[in-house]
Amino acid sequence: MKLQFLDPLYARPGPIASVYLDTSRDLDDADRAVELRWHDLRKSLLAHDADQATVDALAGAVGTGREVAGRHGQAVFAAHGRLVLAECLPEPPARESALYGMLPDTLSLALQHTPDIPYAVVILHRVHVPEHTAGHGGPDEELEIDCESGRWPTSRVAPGAHSHRRIPVDGWPQEVERLVGQLVTGMGEAGTEMVVLAGDPWAVNSLMRAAPSRLHGALVKLKDGQHRRRETGRALLEEELAILLDGRLRDRDRHQVDTFLAQRARHPEYVEGLAATVAALQRGQAQTLILSRPVRLDRHLWVGAAPVHLALTGEELSAFGLHYYWEEPAPGAALIRAAAGTQADLISVPDEELPLEDGVAVVLRYTGS
Repeated sequence: MKLQFLDPLYARPGPIASVYLDTSRDLDDADRAVELRWHDLRKSLLAHDADQATVDALAGAVGTGREVAGRHGQAVFAAHGRLVLAECLPEPPARESALYGMLPDTLSLALQHTPDIPYAVVILHRVHVPEHTAGHGGPDEELEIDCESGRWPTSRVAPGAHSHRRIPVDGWPQEVERLVGQLVTGMGEAGTEMVVLAGDPWAVNSLMRAAPSRLHGALVKLKDGQHRRRETGRALLEEELAILLDGRLRDRDRHQVDTFLAQRARHPEYVEGLAATVAALQRGQAQTLILSRPVRLDRHLWVGAAPVHLALTGEELSAFGLHYYWEEPAPGAALIRAAAGTQADLISVPDEELPLEDGVAVVLRYTGS
């Protein structure tokens, strides 16, 4: 997964306030619950010397995703009295937090973006037209077409482009050609890796027959064609997508994991463990940062002003000639900044699938031998 969406958080030097809180709407008085959570986090920020203007900037954004139904969370960042970034999270944070420090606490936000799989959903349903309408020369049956794109799992609470239209059933042969062309374009431009089809069997099957061979491997036909009401602010077919996509890696990420395994077989000391990871990020040599889930980083790192100013000890940064550096208590934040600043990708893999020393590893852009 690319980390460029984090760039605004690194555009200006800290200090910066980072807040994660549960903003779910599945309670009777959700606004009151969010207000109480924010009250406690606000007190914590002020107690840790956050300035009032920055706290006020956060307050203006906290709980603003009221249009999103169900359980979810929010990540909010502000610095120097200005809001920098606010995002709705597909899951409430495992632990609510409010930190004020030189680096933004981006680990949880980045992990909730993974695996960032681009997909599309197409739902096709026949709709009977009322007799009084059909009786005036109109069709007695129409086809309802819903299309939506997204990137899983963030699309659960931030769906992508959505279209809805109805056409006469006899106009479907022409419409299916246009729709297939749209899906093929999505594979080229957005990198769509899965197209989920649901609804009327005749329409779905005819779309599958019309699809060119390059689309065939991406098409997934759902057996359940029931038309359910869509929840406000949520992805189409969210439950079905969770079954299909949770625990899956992007195609590119699977290749990256294979590359890591090959590199580890030759030179494990260069690619696995915290020391190897820090060394690779220092040199801008990491193509991909790999983190185990759950993340278990428990050692402080030392950092300086630049993303590559990263070390296991302050003495190491001093030996590089740095005069300004500090001990960073959030090692995940330091690793994510270094990865983003050196254009490295991020992959998170369940620990039981890929056990890693220290829970961290890298794929090297090149090797020294």
